[in-house]
Amino acid sequence: MRKCNNCKSQFSWSEIFKSFWPVYEPIECANCGTKHKITTFGKSTVGSISLLPIFIFGYALYPLGNIFVMVGIGALIGIIGFLLTPYIVQYKEI
Repeated sequence: MRKCNNCKSQFSWSEIFKSFWPVYEPIECANCGTKHKITTFGKSTVGSISLLPIFIFGYALYPLGNIFVMVGIGALIGIIGFLLTPYIVQYKEI
């Protein structure tokens, strides 16, 4: 999990996840008040981890059968990836 660059206090998963909505709002440290903004690489990470598995999984299993099952499994993998993004995304101090 990410920590404050100033005082090294840890951000919670929910703080980071809520910062993705609606437009990647900055996170303010509860301990020292320092604001942290998601990096451009972090934004692209969120998008690729949540959308890329849907397309890869759907494309790889397309010849195997039911399209609804393939899209559903791809969406499930995308949702799991999206829920794991707070552990991966990068922030910088404003």
